[in-house]
Amino acid sequence: MFRRAFWFTTGAAAGVWATTKVQRKIRSLAPDALALRAADKAVEGGHRLREFAQDVRAGMVQRESELKDALGLAAPDEGARPRALPARRAVAARRQPSALPRQQTVRQLGTVRADGPGEQPDPTHPNDRNEDH
Repeated sequence: MFRRAFWFTTGAAAGVWATTKVQRKIRSLAPDALALRAADKAVEGGHRLREFAQDVRAGMVQRESELKDALGLAAPDEGARPRALPARRAVAARRQPSALPRQQTVRQLGTVRADGPGEQPDPTHPNDRNEDH
């Protein structure tokens, strides 16, 4: 009797373990899980690429200073160099809208879309598609 109870319990435990393993594998292969894993890998790869680019830039600066020293070139004054914006400020500066009104900016760029309600694109533009067919 104890032998049967032992094997019954062992079989039930093995079944629960196998079912749990299969369910985990199925969940890990679901489209959402695969997309999340791919996104994580892409972000991780982006971080590695950024670190590599920073290492390359640091190596370039170091090698440039070595070459200038070897050639006897004088380094420019620190005050004479243009000051670069930090990366976050530079990105934010690019994202800020132009100080010019939108209509003026659009006309300067030569685009043909309407700027707002009631405004029409330039009817003399060669790409105007208001044709009667």
